[in-house]
Amino acid sequence: MADAMIADPHVAVLIPCYNEAATITGVIEGFRAALPDADIYVYDNNSTDGTALKALMAGAIVRTETRQGKGHVVRRMFADIEADIYLMADGDGTYSAADAGHMIAELIDRQADMVVGARRGVHDDAGRQGHAVGNRLFNTLYRTLFGTDFSDIFSGYRAFSRRFAKTFPAVSGGFEIETEMSVHVFRLKLPVSEIVLDYGRRPEGSHSKLSTFRDGFRILWMFAMLMKETRPFAFFGLVAALAMTASGVLMAPVLYEYAMTGLVPRQPTWMLAMALMMISFVAMTAGTILDSVARSRAEQLRLWYNSMPALGSRPLAVTGRTGSADRRTEAA
Repeated sequence: MADAMIADPHVAVLIPCYNEAATITGVIEGFRAALPDADIYVYDNNSTDGTALKALMAGAIVRTETRQGKGHVVRRMFADIEADIYLMADGDGTYSAADAGHMIAELIDRQADMVVGARRGVHDDAGRQGHAVGNRLFNTLYRTLFGTDFSDIFSGYRAFSRRFAKTFPAVSGGFEIETEMSVHVFRLKLPVSEIVLDYGRRPEGSHSKLSTFRDGFRILWMFAMLMKETRPFAFFGLVAALAMTASGVLMAPVLYEYAMTGLVPRQPTWMLAMALMMISFVAMTAGTILDSVARSRAEQLRLWYNSMPALGSRPLAVTGRTGSADRRTEAA
């Protein structure tokens, strides 16, 4: 039975969309040709250009998410849709549907929970120089803080096991959702893989929704929050080290003057130095306590993950599938 399930899994293609009317029809047709037995879901995120209608006419199952932001869409998709394998791609036509089979085969062959389609040449074709610089910066930051599992943490082309989709918290609201996915893998030490794929350019009339500075700041903030949640000892240890260093810099001349004259004329400076020293002690204590809490939370997440059946272990959603005609006419 396990071999049969691996050979014929129920695949759901997930396409989050916001104003992609220029490309969505071609994207759906591409995935329909590459994965004829898969269910193709388009989640419209308040589009104003007729994206939902074009997706419905192309034969996709169209649903909506009114909270603006890719993270909200991904959370809704993972919660609502039942499948054995989830394949997520953007609706802008930059990812090749022909690679879908390779992504799924990699997920099955390696018994992985997530396969990332790393974008070949993304640093050269990121659209704007700011995007390319941001890609390099944040990928380097991820590898420094959380490990070397991935070379492209912002790829929107990913395959997931049901185990991953149903146990991923998805607390992010925007484009930082890919960062959260990567850190979730680090946190639970999940089996993952990455394959390098070609990355296309947007066609004429299609525009990127990324804002270099706004989304860059949100991703940087997400890095800080995820480090606080997953590595609190390192996070608060850094805060403690900075506070202690500042305290030492302020304290040194006051102590020198006291040693020379026996007086402390700069009392405000001394008080500030002592306050910073106390902050460093408090931060270190908080980091030590929260590290134990974080380990406990990771253990609970791991137990919940282990309670989910692995890919191919038993029938999941296949027996509940409906006919293709019914699926294609379903709408939110």
